[in-house]
Amino acid sequence: MAAPPPTRGGRGGGAAAAPPPTPPTVGFVPLPGGALAPRGAASSGGGGRALLRRPRRSLRPPAPAAAARRPVRRAGAGATAAAGGGAPRTPPGAPSAGITDGAAAPTGAGGAPAAGAPPTDGGILIDAAGGDHLREECGVVGVWGDAAAAATCYYGLHALQHRGQEGAGIVTSAPDAGELLEHKGLGLVSEVFGNVADLERLTGTAAIGHNRYSTAGAKSVRNVQPLVATFRDGPVSVAHNGNLTNAPRLRVELELRGSIFHTSSDTEVILHLMATSVSSAGELSRRVADALGRVEGAYSVLILSRDALVAVRDPRGFRPLVLGALPSGAPMLASESCALDLAGAALVREVEPGEMLVLSAAGVTSDFPFARARRRACVFEHIYFSKPSSVVFGRSVYASRVRFGELLAATAGVPAADVVVPVPESGVPAALGFSAASGVPFQQGILRSHYVGRTFIQPSQGVRDIGVKLKLAPVRSVIAGKVVVAVDDSIVRGTTSKKIVRMLRDAGATEVHMRIACPPIVGSCYYGVDTPDRESLISYRNDVEATRAYIGADSLGFLPLDGLHDFLGEEADTFCDACFSGNYPILPVE
Repeated sequence: MAAPPPTRGGRGGGAAAAPPPTPPTVGFVPLPGGALAPRGAASSGGGGRALLRRPRRSLRPPAPAAAARRPVRRAGAGATAAAGGGAPRTPPGAPSAGITDGAAAPTGAGGAPAAGAPPTDGGILIDAAGGDHLREECGVVGVWGDAAAAATCYYGLHALQHRGQEGAGIVTSAPDAGELLEHKGLGLVSEVFGNVADLERLTGTAAIGHNRYSTAGAKSVRNVQPLVATFRDGPVSVAHNGNLTNAPRLRVELELRGSIFHTSSDTEVILHLMATSVSSAGELSRRVADALGRVEGAYSVLILSRDALVAVRDPRGFRPLVLGALPSGAPMLASESCALDLAGAALVREVEPGEMLVLSAAGVTSDFPFARARRRACVFEHIYFSKPSSVVFGRSVYASRVRFGELLAATAGVPAADVVVPVPESGVPAALGFSAASGVPFQQGILRSHYVGRTFIQPSQGVRDIGVKLKLAPVRSVIAGKVVVAVDDSIVRGTTSKKIVRMLRDAGATEVHMRIACPPIVGSCYYGVDTPDRESLISYRNDVEATRAYIGADSLGFLPLDGLHDFLGEEADTFCDACFSGNYPILPVE
């Protein structure tokens, strides 16, 4: 693989250099005998949150009963093996960025976009759910010792629907049969589990669930997680959020040794590594540690067997994973705290980078079996991926986005502006921050329809920008005759921004100034994000002025990378910003 071009950190957007509350959580408190319980339960002491940095027992929930070894039984139709991951691409450099203004976008003959411009809508079916945003790969949920484990998992997946809309699945450990039950399919959680009977068949007190948006592997039910396999000592299921950067090489090695793959997902590599582990005759946690010790990249993984649930986060902590406690005291795991909220669980803490939690009849134990690495949490979780109500990497996502808007106003303000309008819905917190910092009134000048299907028929009489118009509608009374600042969280290909600018002008805006609450995206992600090839990234191919000209805005401004680093403060070097800076913690291995 060719070496990446030189990186240029410290470049971002904005007209000038950037100027220089997290919700409460509950902790585990000691109980007699060294066990741990959620704070607020009957106990003999208080104290701060326990990080569980040493193997210890806690939360003693009822465990799935052991039974005779039997093969995996599919609950419901269409259940097959599944997984998820992401394909690597060549890392970029970082072009110049800033705030610019100028003339309208250049066009070719007949008003067509100039050569090299991103494509416009076309064809018979339009993807209404697509748009111009990066896509998070997936979300995971795990429950142990809960009589309604499948239902709890179902609600958690609903809360994480934003992390993946391509497919969903739940696998449970049945207490009366010693087997794993599964149901999964393509579509939203409500579609996959539209028949209540499918959920009711998933009996058991332990469950893991997964929402999929593919970054590696075809859009097929075969690739929908959780993936299930039967080992010599019983069935095992895996749900994974992330991307294994050395998966292609490991897959070839495993195939040469006789492994037969049933999916095109990188997550299946984990199962094959577990099956061939030198610790294969030992307990589940040893096999998991041995297998994950051979992989590189990003992973927040849940692994369910008949008698244990193992949760692991990669040593760099690219993707989030949190631990919570249900009112019964049963532990719950999820990609984001919003899943705990919907299920009625209290947030206990993050699963630490490099940590392995084992939930079993003995309680919850913790270990750190992998070599230490510098933390590299994905900063884009706070910019776009995570739900605003979540606490991710110890920070309120909503508060972060409001602050991004405040910093954007300080570095790329529009003195003559009449109104600040968010691009719904991800642009709302940043627009509120921009309005508060600049003193320009905030208005919902663009409304989003929540009743558009994920695909629709292209009209026979072509309607320009039909995809955006079906989803977004301008409020003319807010926009007409006004100098409008449109605030969005990010710009990827530029196609949606171009259509929004045109929509605002058609609604009567006298000027449209686009403001983006993150630095220019100049590189693909290798760590579990569905990023376009870098050649499709408008900020990789163009400087800010060329991008402004393409989208047709009167001016365009980005949050400077230095401003983002200032916001992160002393923790800045613990976040991955490779999509902005080109500084990759790990490069993919072909």
